[in-house]
Amino acid sequence: MVSDGTLTPEALAERAAGNGVELWALTDHDEIGGQHRAAAAARANGMKYLTGTEISVTFANETVHIVGLGFDPDDAGMKRGLLKTRGGRGARAQEMAAGLAKVGIHGAYEGALGFVGNPELISRTHFARFLVESGACKDTHEVFRKYLTEGKPGYVPHRWASLRDAVHWITDAGGVAVIAHPGRYKFTANEEYALFLEFKAHGGRAIEVVTGSHTPAEYVEYADKALEFDFAASRGSDFHSPDESHTDLGKLPPLSGQLMPVWELLEDRIQ
Repeated sequence: MVSDGTLTPEALAERAAGNGVELWALTDHDEIGGQHRAAAAARANGMKYLTGTEISVTFANETVHIVGLGFDPDDAGMKRGLLKTRGGRGARAQEMAAGLAKVGIHGAYEGALGFVGNPELISRTHFARFLVESGACKDTHEVFRKYLTEGKPGYVPHRWASLRDAVHWITDAGGVAVIAHPGRYKFTANEEYALFLEFKAHGGRAIEVVTGSHTPAEYVEYADKALEFDFAASRGSDFHSPDESHTDLGKLPPLSGQLMPVWELLEDRIQ
């Protein structure tokens, strides 16, 4: 991927097709530079394709991810917005490295850079991979638990895009905005309700229901929420790497038949 995954768009397309995927979207974090490659690779592997991205947003002091699907990958407004969103990652990464150095983990910034395809997109995931390679932790899940979540030595908050801006970048470029893995956020019931209401008010139209970041119970919970708020439903693996992801491409259960699949809103944008 172009952001924090370990596979190229071409390798991902081949893996997806091999697992039986028929319609695929590459959703890199805060980046759309891989879209043309991904579309070409999808066609080469006999799949249909929707453009995608996953935009980092700050809402109620929590980082929320908003997926965009079916937009124009050459839209100037979206490119400008994502460039601005990526801009703070370098300084944040230096602060993360300084925090890790205080607990005896040195060279983390340089080590993380070794896992970054695009230095503008350096993230906690790249630090996690370095800490595993260096032997500080046995896997990336342990890294996040010990070092990279709030209150831990390597955690540095970042002010991302606003919810309004992210939704408008997507919709102004002809796409549909989706709240990614809503079950992953540490919101109260009132905060989650506020997120859904504000998202919908800005033009957001869907939420992820079946995803590699949700439990089976959350599939049911967010299917109910999609119906309550009249959202379309999305289904995505949240796949980043063969060694790190909970679910492989194409291995999730289908959406409930009572839900409107988000791709039905985008039939004219499928390539």
